[in-house]
Order: sequence, then structure tokens, then C-alpha cells
Amino acid sequence: MTETTHTQTTPPGRAGRRHSPERQLAANALRGLRQDLFQDAFRYDPLPRLGEAGPLTRRLPGRMREYGAWSRHLLVAFGGAVALFVAMADEEAPLLALLCGLCALVPVLLTLVRPVGAFWVSLAGTVVTSVIGRGEGSWPWAPASFLSHLLVLTVVALRTRPRTAAWMWTLTAVFGVLCDMGSDGGGYGTDTAPMLFLSALLLLIVTVRHIRREAQQEMTAQQTVTAHERSRRTLLEERTTIARELHDVVAHHMSVVAIQAEAAPYRVENPPPELEKAFVTIRENAVAALTELRRVLGVVRAEDYEAPEAPQPTLADLDGLLANVREAGLVVDKAVTGAVRELPQGVELSAYRIVQEALSNTLRHAPGADARVEIGYVLGGLGLRLVNAPPPAPHLIKTSPGAGHGVTGMRERVSMLNGEMTAGPTDDGGYEVTVFLPVPAAASEGDA
Repeated sequence: MTETTHTQTTPPGRAGRRHSPERQLAANALRGLRQDLFQDAFRYDPLPRLGEAGPLTRRLPGRMREYGAWSRHLLVAFGGAVALFVAMADEEAPLLALLCGLCALVPVLLTLVRPVGAFWVSLAGTVVTSVIGRGEGSWPWAPASFLSHLLVLTVVALRTRPRTAAWMWTLTAVFGVLCDMGSDGGGYGTDTAPMLFLSALLLLIVTVRHIRREAQQEMTAQQTVTAHERSRRTLLEERTTIARELHDVVAHHMSVVAIQAEAAPYRVENPPPELEKAFVTIRENAVAALTELRRVLGVVRAEDYEAPEAPQPTLADLDGLLANVREAGLVVDKAVTGAVRELPQGVELSAYRIVQEALSNTLRHAPGADARVEIGYVLGGLGLRLVNAPPPAPHLIKTSPGAGHGVTGMRERVSMLNGEMTAGPTDDGGYEVTVFLPVPAAASEGDA
């Protein structure tokens, strides 16, 4: 028995038909119109107050600053009041004038709480005013309605996006054209053209303001991201430099341990097997640790980076550093307190680099000022205090602004050694850096 497989295909219909680009464009436009002006048109959206730190309110004194936060609301209400007074200028029919004034005032006030709904109320108020208005005048907008609708368009455009402003202008144009087509023109002069021209001009200004503000916000955000990336890159560079130096220090000591463990059995005549086995284990562990260390920390080396052949500097080389900066014109004193002792090489190297960076900052930011370096060998660690006086007033050397990388590097060195650091200006205008680098008692005694 032969089985026959039937494949059912969907006949081409409305679901599988591809629409033309023009139809898709029209559908997207109608969808945008529905979202902007019909969907939740009367949603409650109050106009927020201005912040007291704003560009306008912060210039006001004391109590006036609180009232200044409502300045935008008062300005809108003032515009509505002007439209009301324009409508009530008709003394022959005060009741009709009052009704026309309310039709002009309500939409303007409504922009403060329901901006999109205010546009529809303004069009409805225009229809009511044109129907109950008497005598010769403008069509379809009476003077009060004309002013009110311009205010509504401007405020709603300020509170929404440019696409909404474009739709409001388009519907205003359609409304004006339809009113002109339906009127007999008897005794009336159309003001659709002035309305469209003035509203287009106002909406263009508002749109330019929106674009400018968005550009400023984007630029501010980009500057913030750039500053963050620059700070992060600086931090990574400092960590890379420190990791390289620590890699060299630790790798050197681990190599020495491996070599001494390999040579130790030959220094003892007839060593017991247990001792030979212990030295072999020490050497194997040292080589394994050295290999793992190079694998983990070696990735931070650049391709063109070459390990320094000379030993890394320590506090014993500090006098040479001070002599170097003295030749550059910096007057610096050194004071050492406590029992001088040899510290772990990582601590010595970090302390030397911190002093070096602090003195470099003094040369850059306070040329001509005196500096002082205080080193304290205390129980449990090493203390550093580096302070410089303010530069003399008539100094001839121009200061360098710098980028703040030096202090970042010092903090990174201190944090990697679980130390503490404070840095900041002094009361007399100078600058002070204090550092404490902890040293375990076992390490200190072992180095001693």
C-alpha cells in the first residue's frame, strides 16, 4: 500500500499579500495619528513645577523662589486671561461675550493638566464661538479663539514631541479648509491662512527648541560616558602597570626560591633522603607557582613590553629620586622616623612610586613650592606623609592642569596592598597625601 502525502498550501490572500510601500507609509502615519491625538487624549498629565535650582528660580531671592516654581503655570494662565478679555470686549452682548471668553479660556487652562485633550476642546470651542458669534468678523476663528488656539498649539507642542505638533497643525489646516469650504463668505473674512502661517512659525520654533534640547542631552550623556570610559581606562592602565611590577617582583623571588631549593642538597654532605625530597617538593611547587603566576599576570603585558633588567627601586633609592627633583628646582626635605628595616619588595616598590608620583604632582601643580617627605617605620606597617606648600604668588612657571591620573594610581597601589590613603588640599592652600601600608609582623621579621 502506497501512502500519499498531501501538502496543503495557503492560498494567496489578504494574510499573505504584501502591501505597497505607499500603503505601509499611510498605515504608519494613521497609527501615529491615533497614538498621538486619539489614544488617551484626555489622560491626566499635569505640568510639573520648576525646580528651585533651575536657571530662572535660582536667581530669585528667598520666598520668591517658591513662587517662581509656578512661573510657567502663571504664564499660561495669563495668556488665557488675555484671550478672555479679548472676547469680553463686546459690550453689546455681555452674556454671549462671556460664553465666548470661557470657550477661549478653558482650552488654555486645560493644557496644564490634559494637553492633548486641550487641542480638541480648542477646536470645539472655535466651532461654538463661530456659531454663536454675531456681526461681521473673522471666520472660522474669532479674535479670542484665534489667540486661544495659538496658545494651545504652542503649549501642547512644548509639552509633547514634534510629531504631535505636526499632527495638530495638519488637523488645524484641515479644519480651517473645511470651514472655508462650508461658509458662504457673506460678511466674513477667512483667517485660516494667518492661523496656519503663525502656528507653523510657532511650532517650528518649538521644534527647533526640542531638537536643540535633545542634542544637548545627548551630548551631556555622551560626555558622561566618555568621562566614565576615560576614568575606567585610566584605572585599567594603572592596574596594568602595577600588575606588571608586582609580576616582576614576585617572579624574581619565586625564581630565587626554585634555584636555591635545587642547589640546597648539594651544599650539604650526604643529605638524608627526606631532606632531598623536601627540597624537590619545594622546587616543584615554586616552579608550578611561577608558571601559574606568569600565565595569569603575563597577559597584562603589551606585545612590545620588555621586562626591566635592573632591579625595581626601593626606599633605599629614595635619595637619588630626591636629588633628581631638586635638580628640577623643587626644594624638598626628607624625614625618617622609627627603626629603618627592610620591608617586602612590593611595599618598598609601592612606597617609592607613591613618593615619586606625589613629587611629580608638586612639580606640575605647585611649581616653586617647598615639599616635605616623611617616612615612618611603625609597628605593623609603613607610614608616608607627603605635603607641599602653596606655590608662591608671582611664580613664573605655568602650572599644568593634569588629568587626575596620579592620585588614581596612588590609590590603586594602596588598595592592592590593603592600605589606607587620604589626599586633599591643606588649610594654607597646599596639598597633602598620607598613606599607610600594612606589613604583617611575620613578613617584617622574615625580611629583617
